[in-house]
Amino acid sequence: MALRERGPTNVLGNAKLDILSGENTNARLNGKMVTRAAAKTVKSTLGTRGALENISNVTRNNIQAGAKKEVKPKRGMVKSKATSSLQSIIGLNVEPVKKVQSPEPMDMSEVSNALEAFSQNTYQSVEDIDKDDHHDPQLCSVYVNEIYQYMRHLEREYKVRTDYMAMQEISERMRTILVDWLVQVHLRFHLLQETLYLTIQILDRFLEVQAVSKNKLQLVGVTSMLIAAKYEEMYPPEIGDFVYITDNAYTKSQIRTMECNILRKLEFNLGKPLCIHFLRRNSKAGGADCPKHTLAKYLMELTLQEYSFVQYDPSEIAAAALCLSAKIKESDMEWNPTLVHYSAYSEDHLVPIMQKMAKVIKAAPSSKFQAVRKKYASSKFMNISSISQLKSQVVADLADQNC
Repeated sequence: MALRERGPTNVLGNAKLDILSGENTNARLNGKMVTRAAAKTVKSTLGTRGALENISNVTRNNIQAGAKKEVKPKRGMVKSKATSSLQSIIGLNVEPVKKVQSPEPMDMSEVSNALEAFSQNTYQSVEDIDKDDHHDPQLCSVYVNEIYQYMRHLEREYKVRTDYMAMQEISERMRTILVDWLVQVHLRFHLLQETLYLTIQILDRFLEVQAVSKNKLQLVGVTSMLIAAKYEEMYPPEIGDFVYITDNAYTKSQIRTMECNILRKLEFNLGKPLCIHFLRRNSKAGGADCPKHTLAKYLMELTLQEYSFVQYDPSEIAAAALCLSAKIKESDMEWNPTLVHYSAYSEDHLVPIMQKMAKVIKAAPSSKFQAVRKKYASSKFMNISSISQLKSQVVADLADQNC
């Protein structure tokens, strides 16, 4: 097949294309040269970049920011309106404030000297009974005084009203019979001394806020001892033991129900201090030997049966019991400043309580309620309730005095 020959228009078209292609080639060459020159300029500006350096645009942005940064003229201080307004009142005539003379200070040298002398005399005569206990952390010698101060606060907070028996169906004699029986139960179960005192406290505090019928009084008593045993004992008696000791007068369910009732009424507050806690502290302060301490415990347990002692704080009963015990053993015994300091009671304050105790001691041999007296007549308690000093003239004189 023969090729067709191009006409004149084809020659012109080819010539135009050659011209355009030559122009484009020159433009491209010129553009490349300009681009390479610009790249060399930027490269010289940025410098050489290491292989592991930052490859982000931070440097470029810094350069652009530096190029756009403008130097701002410093701003001068401008007088504010407040400053100008102050200048306007400088010329006003203001009367000067008259200076008031302060009164001359009182001469307190005599008072301070008297207080200092009193404190020195007081602390010189008070022995530090905890000075040798710093090596034993269980004795808490650093803050034992603060502990007993807090205990005195608690005993006043949980103080029982002295007239609560007026709202009860039961009588004082019924309470005495119950406490005498609880002492025997406590001895039968071989419980701690704290358990007995806490039992009577729970009993009195519950009777203060809840009326109890006669046929439920023994139930309240055994339940109070159950709660106290759970609070104090490592191995408290079981509920079945209390059912047995009451000769099946109450069931386990009744005891559990009464337990919940007592705890709700007392709001689960069982931390009222006991007489035995304060007696141990007082015996240490007075240097009491074992017979004096045991006699004081006997006197305190005698007061548990007496409703008239509900009005006194446990710390008062403990101090009075130790003071009377010391006087029975030693008639010329003195309630010294150390005992006054640690017991927080003077001998004059304790005399009315000791008079009531002396009357209880004098009436104990002929009383129908002999649980406490028989308990302390055993050799375990040094036959303390049978000593001849309980019939001494000191006890007789105190018992004959009017409270």
